[in-house]
Amino acid sequence: LKVIDGKRYAIDNEGNDVTENFERGAIEVLKLAKSLNINKAILQPRSPSCGVNKIYSGNFDNKLIDGNGILADLLIENGIEVFIPPNGLHSHPPKYDAHIYTDNELKAFFKAVDQSNSVLSECPYRAMIMPVFFRILYTSGMRVSELRLCKVKDVNLEDGYIRVTNAKNQKERLVPIHESLIERCREIKDKIHPNSDDEEYFFLIRPGTPMTLQNVYRNFRRYLEKAGISHTGKGPRVHDFRHTYCINILRKFTDEGKDLLVYLPYMKTILGHESFAETSYYLKLTANRFPYIKEQLEKSFPDIISEVETDEKEFY
Repeated sequence: LKVIDGKRYAIDNEGNDVTENFERGAIEVLKLAKSLNINKAILQPRSPSCGVNKIYSGNFDNKLIDGNGILADLLIENGIEVFIPPNGLHSHPPKYDAHIYTDNELKAFFKAVDQSNSVLSECPYRAMIMPVFFRILYTSGMRVSELRLCKVKDVNLEDGYIRVTNAKNQKERLVPIHESLIERCREIKDKIHPNSDDEEYFFLIRPGTPMTLQNVYRNFRRYLEKAGISHTGKGPRVHDFRHTYCINILRKFTDEGKDLLVYLPYMKTILGHESFAETSYYLKLTANRFPYIKEQLEKSFPDIISEVETDEKEFY
């Protein structure tokens, strides 16, 4: 929440005023609470809607200011006591430990992908699309849905990039296509999309139908099994290609003697991260192999190698 001329506004990370949406939502919650004779409510700490006593500043800097959220104030004004749960009240399940594919696992996986067969009635383009889809996923660090939902108009084969328009943070970015894959993308364009509309999905199941997350996952599990890569029930996941890309690009920068302080902003941009704090997660993953990376970055960016919370929604 931001306070401007004494009035509170809810502003999203694009600078849009969404106060009316918050106020409408608060009114609906109040109506429900009254209909159920609720006189006490436990709310989410720090949020612009539910925060009690402390809320985020509205500058997206993780700083707190004094005050209540819009819903919290409305409930208090109507005689409903509000509380926030104390720290440590809820236990959290162990976080998934990212699987970093070895070079041998990657070779076995892509060998399995290359053996894909199309099924004319269900997935007529699988044999052509899947080998390219998974290779771009690994060599670009893109999120799964950023790639599966890209359209013909987003794939620029002249300059060799994909324009990401459906990013997590609602910001467009250009992601380079590995030079070895541009020709294979041209083959898809020529054979599958000779007359396709610009709004058609580039990696489609059939005309007008994009790959779903379930479709990607089922094929992924099939390729894992053929590659002899065991699955624990929790992982490896498709999203681990993004993790592996990040680790391997840091390895590459290090082996080539590049200044990581210079290349970290590049990595942050190419991954579509909002802040260096998100990118620092990958520095933690590489700390055992390259301990000096963490030491070097702590000297220049002491705030980004603090405790890192992973966003499990990031891979959708």
